[in-house]
Amino acid sequence: LLSRIDLDELMKKDEPPLDFPDTLEGFEYAFNEKGQLRHIKTGEPFVFNYREDLHRWNQKRYEALGEIITKYVYELLEKDCNLKKISIPVDATESEPKSFIFMSDDALTNPQKLMVLIHGSGVVRAGQWARRLIINEDLDSGTQIPFIKRAVDEGYGVIVLNPNENYIEVEKPKMHVQSSSDSSDEPAEKRERKDKVCKETKKRRDFYEKYRNPQREKEMMQLYIRENGSPEEHAIYVWDHFIAQSAAENVFFVAHSYGGLAFVELMIQREADVKSKVTAVALTDSVHNVWHQEAGKTIREWMREPLLGVFSHIREQNLFFSIWSMNNFRRDVFGKNKKKMTFLARATTDQKDDIMLTTDHLHIQMFS
Repeated sequence: LLSRIDLDELMKKDEPPLDFPDTLEGFEYAFNEKGQLRHIKTGEPFVFNYREDLHRWNQKRYEALGEIITKYVYELLEKDCNLKKISIPVDATESEPKSFIFMSDDALTNPQKLMVLIHGSGVVRAGQWARRLIINEDLDSGTQIPFIKRAVDEGYGVIVLNPNENYIEVEKPKMHVQSSSDSSDEPAEKRERKDKVCKETKKRRDFYEKYRNPQREKEMMQLYIRENGSPEEHAIYVWDHFIAQSAAENVFFVAHSYGGLAFVELMIQREADVKSKVTAVALTDSVHNVWHQEAGKTIREWMREPLLGVFSHIREQNLFFSIWSMNNFRRDVFGKNKKKMTFLARATTDQKDDIMLTTDHLHIQMFS
């Protein structure tokens, strides 16, 4: 393949350095009073195609901005929502990889109500529903902050999970490869011929790699976080060490996308405990599957009884929304008027509307 590619022609247009700012100000963006990301000078929304015909560079720029926004949301959780950042594993040594969650001061001591939020898969981290919505819409659309503030105002303790923070990345150590000429007993002429072929092959490979990866990014390796190496593990760990230890009589889950799958796995692994403590679960655009996850009959029955509200189910769009309420729901756990949850939201093909409608209607139903 390499011999058939004119690499000189492919590499005529060099990619700019992947050297991006590490602050919003460096990108010349800021969030305005409406929580919208806008350019400091022009007031325009974020522009993905900053450089024409350089999709990879634009994507890297977008990812760099996304990492800054993740840290920004963490700051909002602590400063605006008054949540505490809790390191996990709880017994971690100084040298081992760590993750963290966020909790309100009364998360473990509130005797009545505890709200647990779980986001979906991908690049999102604690406090986010969707990075794309944060960047292209606003903070209220893409973060969990409206949920957290409303829950706190209504007297709930709050725990925000961080199921995608499963490992840390460190630079891969360079391996020293001993030259074949140093360790072989082959005749000198044969060694020289083999070395020449190896050098030419390496030269072609390096040249192609320079085109494929012109910035020569460092090779990284992943060090997984103990007992938190996947979203499912994380959900179980937080349950065992925090939620199960909380004083709350009624625990409520809001789980989006892959967070729904993580909840179902938690249910499978801790069925009796979850049944005794969880009052209601809201699954938004959940990707769980009780059959593929091999949930038992008692779990499937529990998740169906009583069914007080259902999101629209549009099979051809492959959208699924559901809200399940459990056996303790007869008590006044969501508000003062003992209202039952009925129709909560409609499914839509647009991701923005999916999440915004879901959260808005859940606010109305769960907190009114």
